[in-house]
Amino acid sequence: MNPSAPAVPLLTGRGLTKRYDGRGGCVDVDIDIYPGEVLCIVGESGSGKSTLLNALALRTPVNDGALHYRTAEHELLDLFELPMPRRRMLARTDWGFVHQNARDGLRHGVSAGANIGEPLMANGARHYGRLRETAADWMNQVELDAARIDELPSAFSGGMQQRLQIARNLVTKPRLVFMDEPTAGLDVSVQARLLDLLRTLTAKLHLAALIVTHDIGVARLLAHRLMVMKDGRVVESGLTDQVLDDPQHPYTQTLVASVLPV
Repeated sequence: MNPSAPAVPLLTGRGLTKRYDGRGGCVDVDIDIYPGEVLCIVGESGSGKSTLLNALALRTPVNDGALHYRTAEHELLDLFELPMPRRRMLARTDWGFVHQNARDGLRHGVSAGANIGEPLMANGARHYGRLRETAADWMNQVELDAARIDELPSAFSGGMQQRLQIARNLVTKPRLVFMDEPTAGLDVSVQARLLDLLRTLTAKLHLAALIVTHDIGVARLLAHRLMVMKDGRVVESGLTDQVLDDPQHPYTQTLVASVLPV
């Protein structure tokens, strides 16, 4: 847990299990996410980390387990019992979801500004001037040229599209953001700038973030805490520096060794 975070979790999962044809997925996972902390789930392809992310974000139904979320009003919600309209409201207000591929998280037929403004309109905002002003402000915050507000996403590079997707997710001031491999597929220099941006924004906004990554370097830079998954199970967890500097599980040791310089 982030040392400065309150002791009450924002999101709590217990015994979360999702199987695909009797295998794969995630098995009996316990997880807590606290306000203002960044938690990274690391593991190789097929480890179950993306399945867990989608289960927590209510994008994938589970076979077993419990999931609770505490609202800003301190109401404790049983997410699996929550009616669909309330789930959709959470996704529009309290939560964000950043896809690995920005193409999956953007509306490509509308401008950059409209992509940022649409979530606000979905929550009732209608004043065109204020929407445009907010969109321009967020373009600046994610280091995009606000003069390009009327351009389509296709006019932007991959790294810029990812920044645009992040702005689209954060404009509603969510309390929790799920991110699926947000730097995957980007050039190293673009990755570095995006990681710096994410670290700045999560701290500035006191934002809880759950980030799935196969990259130990991403986790070391961003995460307060770390969970390591293998074959659908959590094999090690703890404070990031603790886990990475003194890994206990053989799989974690292998992951850490694979990124150390020879």
